Amino acid sequence: MPQTAPLISMKLIDKYILGKFFSTFIYVVLVLNAVICVIDYGEKSEDFIKHKLSVGFIIQYYYANLIPSLTNMLSPIIVFITTIFVTARLSARTEIIAILASGVSFMRFLAPYMVGASILGGIAFAATGWIIPKANRGHIAFELLYLKEQFYYEARNVHFKVAPNTFAYLQSYNNMSNIGYSFTLEKMEGNRLIEKLAADQIRWDSLKRTWHVDRYKVHSFDGDVEIIREAEGLDTAISLRPKDFESTHRLHETLTFPELNTYINEQLARGNTNVGIFLVEKYERFTYPFAMVILTFMGVIVTARKSRQGTGIQVAIGIALAFLFITLVRIFRSVGQAGTIDPMYSACIPTLLFAIVALVLYKTVPR
Repeated sequence: MPQTAPLISMKLIDKYILGKFFSTFIYVVLVLNAVICVIDYGEKSEDFIKHKLSVGFIIQYYYANLIPSLTNMLSPIIVFITTIFVTARLSARTEIIAILASGVSFMRFLAPYMVGASILGGIAFAATGWIIPKANRGHIAFELLYLKEQFYYEARNVHFKVAPNTFAYLQSYNNMSNIGYSFTLEKMEGNRLIEKLAADQIRWDSLKRTWHVDRYKVHSFDGDVEIIREAEGLDTAISLRPKDFESTHRLHETLTFPELNTYINEQLARGNTNVGIFLVEKYERFTYPFAMVILTFMGVIVTARKSRQGTGIQVAIGIALAFLFITLVRIFRSVGQAGTIDPMYSACIPTLLFAIVALVLYKTVPR
């Protein structure tokens, strides 16, 4: 019996810590979302009034979709703050000292925290991969409709790779009328141009779902010989759609994992290497669960030792570390999106840095 009593006691402690962990997590989620939504409403109230939107409409189509996104974005920090509050209370009541004095190792004491963080990390991974992007579509569409200015496609002299050896060119494009100007379709053989279709404009036919050219010229090249022929009325089903000219405002946040991979591969196949923001998004979704586990580990370490200054200083240190993590994530996200460093590294470095710091701090905790 003396050997089984500590085991039973520790199981009870596991349930106690896990209960506190999940209940505090929910409380922090509700508080942070409430504060952020109130601030956000204050900033956007003029736009809401201008469009005569009712509170019910705003809540249903904007905030109901925004809250899951906010929770996901802040999930590592929410878990960190949760861990700090739970552990600080245990430390202030000398419960951690009593647990370790009974023969329980510090790593065993960490077990319920790691279980809780792993469960939340698994939920976060599934949510960011398949659920959150669908919610993001709702609030981002709301923003584009009511909070942002009308989008106009302003890029000029754009090229698209629409087939393995075929390239489309547009001098400009009007996304209101879905008409492209100074259009050419070039077929290559190695580095040699073998055929070029040229037209003053190309128009999207929404019924046929093809591009229509009223009048065009085809230039064919056979060695040094150029053959030109003119024709009218052509429908072409090239791999190009009006959506390729729509606003990409936060598009990366609206794509599920399969859609994100498909989009990245499509853009790379077209010769567009400017996909840093999408690659960073992809890798961050993988690193978030690990960040939650590592920040939980660090949170316990920071607050496990009972401080003479009380729990306030421990909580302050923890929150400062949380904001430092956010700052690092934003910095490396920016450089990854710009292509300064590999997007995979930019997503992983903040988590790895905090993992190293956590291991260093681990040497200072009581055992």
